[in-house]
Amino acid sequence: MRLLHLVVICSLIFAAAYVYRIKMDSTARMERVLQLRAEIREQREAIAVLRSEWAKLDAPLRLQGLVERHLPLKPLNATQYDSLKNLPDRPSRLVRPGNPDPIGSMIDAIDAVNEEPPVTGSVGRPEDQQ
Repeated sequence: MRLLHLVVICSLIFAAAYVYRIKMDSTARMERVLQLRAEIREQREAIAVLRSEWAKLDAPLRLQGLVERHLPLKPLNATQYDSLKNLPDRPSRLVRPGNPDPIGSMIDAIDAVNEEPPVTGSVGRPEDQQ
């Protein structure tokens, strides 16, 4: 009977220690979850602050004031346009008129290769081909 009591007491102590360990693990994990939630809240607040700052910096009235202050832009007048006769001459051609276009000849060569019938791989005798 004493042995049975000793086994029961040992098992109760072991069970209590196991339950205490589970409780401590769950408490530590709950603290970690609360910490992560606090970090998420802080990051969301930081994002909201950055968005509000961006909206302030991107305001059209503010940008208009900066443009007027820092850029020497003026409205476009109709007198700023020039006639076509004042345009510079067209640059000389890179390919002489008598020579074929090198890029066009490359494209033609590629098209010619693509238009050839596919090779089947079987070679027959000359009398079979007639």
